[in-house]
Amino acid sequence: MVFVHGIPASPELWRYVTPNVAAGRLLAWEMPGYGRSWDVPSALDISVGAQAGQLLGWLDALSIERAVLVGHDIGGGVVQIAATRMPERCAGLVLTNAISYDSWPIPEVKAMRAAGALLERLPFPLRRAQFSLVIKQGHDDRERARESDALHWRGYDHSRGGFSLIRQMRSLRTEDTQEVAAALSRLRVPAAVVWGAADRFQKLRYGRRLAADLDASIDEIDGGKHFVPEDHPVPFHRRGDPAWLVSGGVMAGPRYAFETRAGRLARVALASATAESRKGATAGTGQES
Repeated sequence: MVFVHGIPASPELWRYVTPNVAAGRLLAWEMPGYGRSWDVPSALDISVGAQAGQLLGWLDALSIERAVLVGHDIGGGVVQIAATRMPERCAGLVLTNAISYDSWPIPEVKAMRAAGALLERLPFPLRRAQFSLVIKQGHDDRERARESDALHWRGYDHSRGGFSLIRQMRSLRTEDTQEVAAALSRLRVPAAVVWGAADRFQKLRYGRRLAADLDASIDEIDGGKHFVPEDHPVPFHRRGDPAWLVSGGVMAGPRYAFETRAGRLARVALASATAESRKGATAGTGQES
């Protein structure tokens, strides 16, 4: 089972989800250009569509033929595209408050993208405050919001943090999900949708549309906002229960503690494969649980 985070987040988004998955090998992928993988070549395309190709290449590097794909926010767009491009690689699909169709970029992102270089040059305290505001608006659990703010800020707490954020914003293309919208209803994979019903960023109507197109169950979490994997990790499993998607050993393998030596081993394997191919198609990193 492979978990893909969104913006502005990192694989730590899934820290409360993975301990509740009862079986299977669990990998939390870090998209190139995000989190601790922010320092990738400027020529590398980090759009949602390109990230889908990066994800598939990363799975190749780890010799994973099929996986249950779990995505949040733009990570949800990444896994939708990967699944429609190569449905034989997708053993199941779980989407939570994911971008889709024409649901994005949200107004806040459009405003920051329009600010462009101005945002990049914004004094550190103001940029930090703006980041915190976006994070807090996406949480209904205040304590988790503070924790999330500190964790995900690490991906921007460096001299090129403003540049990284603007680069991410500029890479967002609504066309990436619109181009695969019609293909969703043709996917024949087990699917589940888990949605914070009070999300102001990705509206509930899009979650319901995804569920209809994928012939999937949908769990609507009353009062839940955008960051469901952090605020509601237990309902995420008890109701949406991605574990059923890996029944039968789809992703059978050892389990490890989150963010331990296994994560570094995944990165070593990836770095070796990347060095061998010299294509840069697997620039992301992984954390294994």
